[in-house]
This record gives sequence, structure tokens and C-alpha cells, in this order.
Amino acid sequence: MNKAGWTLGVFAALVLLLAIGLRLNPREVPSPLIGKAAPPFDLPLLQQPDKRFSEKQMLGRVWILNVWASWCPPCLVEHPVVTRVARAGLAPVIGLNYKDAREEALPWLERNGNPYQLIVYDRDGRIGIDYGVYGVPETYVIDRQGVIRYKHIGPLTAEVVQQKVEPLVKELTGR
Repeated sequence: MNKAGWTLGVFAALVLLLAIGLRLNPREVPSPLIGKAAPPFDLPLLQQPDKRFSEKQMLGRVWILNVWASWCPPCLVEHPVVTRVARAGLAPVIGLNYKDAREEALPWLERNGNPYQLIVYDRDGRIGIDYGVYGVPETYVIDRQGVIRYKHIGPLTAEVVQQKVEPLVKELTGR
């Protein structure tokens, strides 16, 4: 095959890969953590920095971890949905305040309401990195054994809660 044939073949392969990639939904990036133990953490609480919380404290319970920040516009968009999930009592909703300033996060909660059972404070984002956070908001469903069963990238919507989160939590809790 001559040089022009090789060039055309490589170009066609790249176009095919690009076409496939453009059809993918970036919110459905498969997480390598699904089916694996949630990464360990021991962090201070946002509102009570002298107290700490660890994911181990949730063993035996199905729970939802919602990663958010006050500087994140999509977090504000999803906030009413997170509030409805928390009020419905589907599962405890734990907040992970990610790469934020405490003095900005606390007033944000005052203005918009606090749906979380508690909020851990990940100032430098190290725990977010361990969880594979691409950007905020992100939400995880974690089972009784501490295994991540679901990850949603981007703002939760009522449809995502109804179609994915709620059925999974009900299955995991036996409701």
C-alpha cells in the first residue's frame, strides 16, 4: 500500500473513533469504583470542624454521598433534587464539600437550605480524587458493606432519581 493509502486509512480510523466518541454521554462514564469498596476517609465536619466523620460509620446502612461546592453553579441547580431525596428519607444523604472555603460554603447552605444529614469538608480535594470525582456535582450510592453501587456525574435530576437512584436504593434496602 502506498503512502496516500496509509494516510487515508489512518484518517478514516480517526473519523470513525471521533464519530463513536461523539455519541457517548459524558455523564455515563463508567467508574472503575463501581462494585468496589468506597475509598476510606476521615474528615472534619463542615459545620463542626472539631468533629470528624468516616465512611466506616455508615457500614450497615445504604447511603448517598453527594459531592458539592458553593462555587459550583450546577450544584445549585441540583440542590432542590437533593433536598427532595433527603426529605423523602430514601437513604441518608451525606454531603462532601469539595475544594471549597468554609466561609463560603456555610452561607451558601444558609441561603439555599441544608438537606444533608451531615457534611464532610474536603478542602484540598484529596478524597474527591480518591472517589474519581471529575467535577462537581457527583453522587454515589453506597451499600451496607461500603461498596459503591452507582455513580452519577453532573446534577441529579428528578428523572435520574426516579429511574436509577430510587430503584437501586430500594433494591439494596429491601423496601
